[in-house]
Amino acid sequence: MAGVNKVILVGNLGADPEVKYLEGDKVVANLSLATTEAYKDRSGNRVEQTEWHDLELWDQQAKIAEQYLKKGSQIYVEGKIKSDKWTDENGQNRKKIKIRVLSFTMLGSRPDSMGQGGGGMNQSNNSSSNAKSAQNSPAPQSNTPDLSPASGDDDDLPF
Repeated sequence: MAGVNKVILVGNLGADPEVKYLEGDKVVANLSLATTEAYKDRSGNRVEQTEWHDLELWDQQAKIAEQYLKKGSQIYVEGKIKSDKWTDENGQNRKKIKIRVLSFTMLGSRPDSMGQGGGGMNQSNNSSSNAKSAQNSPAPQSNTPDLSPASGDDDDLPF
């Protein structure tokens, strides 16, 4: 049976993207994303729990991230879990878990420096033409999933 490796995250960047230009016109951007869950404990006190995720973006996505994403930006991310293994200088085996971003959407309000088409555009692996058209459009476009209920479907759910 085939497996599924899919991650969906919505959170805020903890720092500006770190972008590296490699040989052969390859570009990689590393980002740190914070996701925060809030709940009430048994005593009724509100508890917030923040998880940090290391994101990896390549090529066109990395260039777009460098240009538009800043510390505090809120983004919607779809990707897959990737683990890197290596041996450090002391001979210890190391492992780091990353999220390999397959697509992302900028959420929230657009910072002043982004111009007209910056906020809310969806960036996928082969989106160079989509990114250019979204940057030139007069209004931001949001490609987040539609989670609204289907019209006319009344099921007898209690919520």
